[in-house]
Amino acid sequence: MSEKQQHTPVLVVGAGLAGLSTALFLSWHEVPCVVVERHRGMSPHPRARGINPRAMELMRAVGLEQDVRATESARALAGNSGVLAAQSLAGHQLGALHEQYFMDVRTDLSALSPTGWCLCHQDEFEPVIRRRAEQLGAHFEYFTELESFEQTTDGVTARLRDRDSGTVRTVTADYLVAADGPNSPVRRALGIGFEGPGTTGHFLNIHFEADLAEQLGDRRFIMCYTFNDTVRGALMPLDNSRRWLLHVVFDPAAEDPASFGEERCRELVRAAAGVPELEVKVLGVIPWEAAGRTATAFASGRVFLVGDAAHVMPPSGAFGSNTGVQDAHNLAWKMAAVLRGEAGPGLLDSYDPERRPVCAATVEQAVLRSKDRPRLAEKEPAPANPAIHADTEIWFGWQYRSAAVLHGTDEAPAEGVWNADPHGLPGTRAPHVVLTREGQEISALDLFTRTPVLLAGPDGEAWEKAAQAAAGRAGLTLEVLRLGGSALGDASGAWGPAYGVGADGAVLVRPDGVVAWRSPASKDDPEAVLDDVLKALLAR
Repeated sequence: MSEKQQHTPVLVVGAGLAGLSTALFLSWHEVPCVVVERHRGMSPHPRARGINPRAMELMRAVGLEQDVRATESARALAGNSGVLAAQSLAGHQLGALHEQYFMDVRTDLSALSPTGWCLCHQDEFEPVIRRRAEQLGAHFEYFTELESFEQTTDGVTARLRDRDSGTVRTVTADYLVAADGPNSPVRRALGIGFEGPGTTGHFLNIHFEADLAEQLGDRRFIMCYTFNDTVRGALMPLDNSRRWLLHVVFDPAAEDPASFGEERCRELVRAAAGVPELEVKVLGVIPWEAAGRTATAFASGRVFLVGDAAHVMPPSGAFGSNTGVQDAHNLAWKMAAVLRGEAGPGLLDSYDPERRPVCAATVEQAVLRSKDRPRLAEKEPAPANPAIHADTEIWFGWQYRSAAVLHGTDEAPAEGVWNADPHGLPGTRAPHVVLTREGQEISALDLFTRTPVLLAGPDGEAWEKAAQAAAGRAGLTLEVLRLGGSALGDASGAWGPAYGVGADGAVLVRPDGVVAWRSPASKDDPEAVLDDVLKALLAR
């Protein structure tokens, strides 16, 4: 075996949605990265398809929102909403999901976000991300496997094998990101375990074509659970016409997934559709496990876990892949700041304490929703579990606690992860407020992309000047904006109340759109205050 050596700032293992997102956000921050994937290419199977509003905000931040909405599936399913339960597609409807926690795609979120749901299949979403990442400089190597890795205090050395030729080469990296799935070899090599409720069910994902236009009628749902003597599953339209997915419950202790041949899959589809003689073309069958698990650590030295390598959860709520996108977004700006020399390595120590509690709580919410779904088939269902939090809290109401979040003495965070009304509390997502910039209407979230941003109130000129001086001393690229002028207008006056500050207050927002610090009012020595804030945020 011949060996060649090369170096990359970040080596990403796995090119699923979490790995692709890591490459996207790293390259957005101008960090070169190499992504290796053991398979020959991206999966053609539709798999996950609900991109929730928070993940769409992140796509918006890197200029991809409209590209995602322009995909074939997103356009075809733009009018779909609702979750139903029925004996079969052609049979009697048993119920529908009308719980208060469930925020359907038609829910008006305009007061909370500049964007909303997008029903885009993963096999169309992933190429959009990859193209943008490659345009920004990310490098992808398919059919390439990580054989082993070692890390020191200075970096990571990885051995990569080309699965076609068998050639092995050595690659060094400053950091390694494991996005290699729920059975992550990297996580296992680090000795990091999983904890949580474990397996909640086993399913077969049947991708098929069939003409179900008559049975579907004018209904445009997201999912229809089917309950009959032959099949318990869930039907999902892919184009409201001929392409569908059917998730079928099965017991691996009693049945081998290989026993589900094409003819048996056709019969299951016919039972779910309620059409005994239906012509069915099976396009693919994938077995998968629904489970609730969270890694006991999200980082070890210079190696970080994202996506399914860090957490797995049932699909109920469509949190799984979206949570992986948020992992990548949280990690990327921190790596970029450290690699540029703007922040100390300690900034990366905030990844685990920020993401792991939020992910564990999200796993719990997905499991609770999964257990709640069978009630749809009951004539008089009992109330939903009160432990289930509203979807909007899961998307927008999490809060971080770490050294990269600075609280004032009078603003300690609330207990737990979820906060239904955070109002700009440090550690929470910066609120959406409609502003104007150079005459154009924008969301406040549009301000937070690559650099930290210091927002000062209309009477916060002292903060504005102090921030510019403090950033210069810190050698930090910091965008400084003051509300109320022609450059950034707040005609409604909503910004201050939304962010919990007065006209002479200020807020520091991280590049990931998280409030790092705020001062509700002016301070006697704003430069000294901001010197301390930036030093703490950047782990210097």
